[in-house]
Amino acid sequence: MTLAVFLGSLLILMLLGMPIAFALVLTGVALMFHLDFFNAQLVAQNLLSGADSFPLMAVPFFILAGELMNAGGISRRIIDLAVTLVGHIKGGLGYVTIGAAVLLASLSGSAIADTAALATLLVPMMRNHGYSVPRSAGLIAAGGIIGPIIPPSMPFIIFGVTTNTSITNLFLAGIVPGVLMGVALIIVWARLAKNMDVKPQPKCTWGERGHAVIKGLWALMLPVIILGGLRGGFFTPTEAAVVAAGYSMFVAMFIYREVNFKQLLQLLIDAARTTSTVMFLCAGALVSSYMVTLADLPLQVTEFLGPLMQDPRLLMAAIMLLLLAVGTVMDLTPTILVMAPVLMPIALKAGIDPTYFGIMFVLVGTLGLIHPPVCTVLNVVCGVAKISLESATKGIWPFLLVYIVLIALFVAFPGIITTPMTWYH
Repeated sequence: MTLAVFLGSLLILMLLGMPIAFALVLTGVALMFHLDFFNAQLVAQNLLSGADSFPLMAVPFFILAGELMNAGGISRRIIDLAVTLVGHIKGGLGYVTIGAAVLLASLSGSAIADTAALATLLVPMMRNHGYSVPRSAGLIAAGGIIGPIIPPSMPFIIFGVTTNTSITNLFLAGIVPGVLMGVALIIVWARLAKNMDVKPQPKCTWGERGHAVIKGLWALMLPVIILGGLRGGFFTPTEAAVVAAGYSMFVAMFIYREVNFKQLLQLLIDAARTTSTVMFLCAGALVSSYMVTLADLPLQVTEFLGPLMQDPRLLMAAIMLLLLAVGTVMDLTPTILVMAPVLMPIALKAGIDPTYFGIMFVLVGTLGLIHPPVCTVLNVVCGVAKISLESATKGIWPFLLVYIVLIALFVAFPGIITTPMTWYH
């Protein structure tokens, strides 16, 4: 009955169109009334505690870093570098998209920021060179969701805070699956490109490529600094976010000189607005997650999944299918905040590695960003490309399917993710 109250309250409030943060708070209140335990002071305390977390300090700094990268020319130079290297190959702008997506993922950690940068620059180029716009939009959206997997990653930060999982371990463990996502897109695009009648980019000389590398060197140094600092123990993920924001500000204002102090003020305002949305979600989620723990909902779900508890792979497959279904109606951050506190205890009880579970959770959750009806990332591309969501959905399917195959491989062979994790320690 408690599980029905939790799910029923949340779903009804969402169907009524209530913002997720408020729906989470009221769901927690509904559980309080159900358990005859209502306490307004407890609601207020959990709201404050939900945002009062040192690791969550990384969120505003990574958001600011993403804003500075896009406005300061850092993202553009990454894309220019990819164009000089592979733009002349048949279907080359598709490979440029994939390469730039992987590189940008190692800079900002935000699917929406990466996708906006890719779409703004590459959609007009691909349209002018005869590429199918829906297919191009699908590829750009599929490349954009690599952002939350390759470190730094804001979803990993939120997952780590929500479930008390090491954020550093999540960051380091995300490298291999993120790169494999890029490889999977290359395989699919190579097959699609064979039948394309498109104009290739002019082949660049080695001098032009060297010039592009030099111009992009400041941007390429950022992931080296972040990953090197984390691996070497020089700073925590939260401190890495500060380094990323400070470095991006320095490069954008004093090296590339594309951001002045007036523009910086507007970027700070934009980053603050985005941060306030994320932090209020985290605050509201703690109200519901506190009551989820108090009502012992994980135990009820464990009993429901009892027959699968003896087979971790079968349990993982069932959880991934559940998350795929949830992703059709809920964005990534709310999915983490609502589902992770319920499912993590079940995974731990079944002997599943928490870092592996976190990688898989976020990876499956990102698919909701590119398939309807939520598809936040796909909507961003549609807005830039000025095409309908229906057209973009037709273009996304080959890439969505290869991601599902990749997830199935990770479920069947966890060592693909867990083995590299041992190399980092």
